[in-house]
This record gives sequence, structure tokens and C-alpha cells, in this order.
Amino acid sequence: MTAAEGTAPPSARTHRLSADVVLYRSGAALARRLPQSVGAALTRAISRSAYRLLPERRFITERRLQRVCGPELQGESLAQAVQASFESYARYWFDGARIGDLDDAEVAAGFSHQGYHYIQEAIDTGTAPILALPHLGGWEWAGTWMARIPGYPVISVVEPLKTARLFDWMVEERRRMGIDIVALGPDSVSTLIKSLRSGQVVCLLADRQVGRGGVEVEFFGERTLLPGGPAALALRTGAAILPTAVYQDGPNHRGVVLPPVPAERQGRLRADVARITQDLALALEELIRAAPEQWHLMQPNWPSDTEALQRFRQERRGIDHSGRDDPLLHSRKERVPG
Repeated sequence: MTAAEGTAPPSARTHRLSADVVLYRSGAALARRLPQSVGAALTRAISRSAYRLLPERRFITERRLQRVCGPELQGESLAQAVQASFESYARYWFDGARIGDLDDAEVAAGFSHQGYHYIQEAIDTGTAPILALPHLGGWEWAGTWMARIPGYPVISVVEPLKTARLFDWMVEERRRMGIDIVALGPDSVSTLIKSLRSGQVVCLLADRQVGRGGVEVEFFGERTLLPGGPAALALRTGAAILPTAVYQDGPNHRGVVLPPVPAERQGRLRADVARITQDLALALEELIRAAPEQWHLMQPNWPSDTEALQRFRQERRGIDHSGRDDPLLHSRKERVPG
């Protein structure tokens, strides 16, 4: 917080908070009222503007795509893949704004699935499963479809936002979709344990560590931290961990559920959590490789990302660097987007 922010009168702070909420609400209201064809065109236009105006996000997206697809993804092919990723992310927001207003028939018609029997088998045991998802495609469609079509309640965890009113609004929006939300905090684990044992399906985004903690794994060729929550919950409750992805599939969405990640106790708790999280990371890689341009991970997620982003900022200021310690530069020269 800057000195100016710290000394702002309460009315000014309230105005800024309200402006955030108004902005998001206005965008969501517009998305709900636009015909889908018009909304799709507007989404593409917004994504192209974001591609031009957000060079750091573009840079991280390039690195992320090359991790998945290999360093041979270069030049125009890389630029097109990055543009597709920005468009996919913009569509995620557009679809998310609309889904709460769709009736059950529209939700069912817009969603197909593969591997759903793994979810049903887990529910039949009496302990609901943990769906571990990457930030891929339109993951909220899975929660909406689960809650409204088969009729299984869904709960997820989100990190609280600095703007409380905006957070409250986003929580309410997800409840309109049929997804209960618990804020990440001291009581979230106990809430999720009770939810699993009561038959409520838990959906956890598992491809990026938020905050402190995490488990060190190898993920797309480099060591990084991923959340240990799915593994720890499974060990404490016996719940199945099901790697899951929801892809944008033409105008619709398609859910894919993989077989359960083995989650039995074999030794010390910490070692078991590490082993299970590594196995989950491999399953997430498989899901992401099926549509890497739909992976909406535009923040540094590996140690070398943070270092490379710092060098990128220096280059934009005209400061030279070698980048010799960057694993993604061992077989190629980094292309700096314009």
C-alpha cells in the first residue's frame, strides 16, 4: 500500500472498491445480454487487444506453450498459439458470465463428458471424490453440470481477493452456477473434509501453488511447487483423486476424467503426499497436452519463469543479459515478443 492509498479518506477507498465491483458486474451483465455470436466476436477483439497490450503475460504464455509443445514451437506458429491462448482465456470469462443464466437443458446440451463413471464409482463408496483440475478451458462448466444435471453438490476453494466486495460478488456468481465456495484459510481443510464425507464433490485447481507451502515436483521438465491439498485430503478421508479437465469444444465444453491417482498410505505422511502429488502432476500434464493453448496460466509458475521475466523487463529497458541459467534457453535463443 502506498502512502497515498494509506491516507485516502474512507469515501475514496469505498469508491474504488465499488468501481471494481461495478466494472465486473457491468461486464457480466453485458455478456448475458449479447447473442452468442456477437459475444464471440467481441471476445476475440478483446483478446487481441490484450495480446498487444500485455507483453509480460504474452511472454509468460510463450514460455508455457514451449514447455508443453517443445522449443521447436517458434515464430509465427508460436505467435498464433499465444493468440489462441488469449482468446481461450477471454472466452472463459464470457462463458462464465453466462452459464448461471442458462437453464438445465441448455447446460446439458452444451456439455459432453468422458470418464464420468469414475466420479459415479467414487460417490457410490460413500465418500465423494476430489476433482483435481488445471486452469484449462472452462472448468466451471464441470461444476455447474455436476450440480444441476446429475444433481451432486459441488464445492471449491478460492483465494480471498483484496477487495472484499468483489470477492463476495464472485462467490455469489459461482453459487448461481451451483458451486459452493470456501475461502482459502485456517478452516478450509475441515470444511472440505466434512463436505467429502457428506457426499459433496470437491473441485480443486491443482496446477499452481498459491501462497506458502506446496510440494516440490517435476512438472513439464522443471522442479516447481504444486498444491499438496488434494493428496493430503485424500489420505485423511479416503477420497479418490480424479484428474479432470474441461475443454472448450467448438461452441460447447467437454469434460474428461482420468482414472484415480493411487492415494494409499505407504510410509510417512510427508513422503506419501509428495509421491501422490507427483503422480497427479503427471496426470495433469497428460490433460494439458491435449489442448495446451487452453491452459490459462499466464503467471510465473516455475523458478526460471521469475528469473526470465526479470530479464525480459530489463531487456525492455535496454539492459543486456545472457540467460545462460534458464532451462528453456539451453536449446534455443529466447525470442522477445515485440
